[in-house]
Amino acid sequence: MQNDKEKFKKDFKRRLYNLTLDTIKFLDALPVDNISRRIGDQLLRSITSIIGNYIEGQAASSKKDFTNYFNTALKSANESKLWFSILKDSGRAGKDIVDKYLIELDEISRIFGSSILTLKNKR
Repeated sequence: MQNDKEKFKKDFKRRLYNLTLDTIKFLDALPVDNISRRIGDQLLRSITSIIGNYIEGQAASSKKDFTNYFNTALKSANESKLWFSILKDSGRAGKDIVDKYLIELDEISRIFGSSILTLKNKR
């Protein structure tokens, strides 16, 4: 059981890391204009916040801190979905590529949400 839990943590961390790197590549391919740059900056902040808060949560000193870091990571994942959607709906990024990110972020949000419920003993 413990090995499965550790494997999941390692795989999830790698998944978040790869999402961050893929998003950086995505941002580099955006049109070079003021609006794309500003929205891209917001997306970069929110997407990097997901893994940053996940890593900080792993080193949390209490269950409450751990839960707070996961809450922040969940909020950042949801914010990232907003920025991706704006880029898609404004025509600055293709629907197919953005939809892949939105699906991935939705799955990540569900994992964080489920973890938070478990941490709060509501599950």
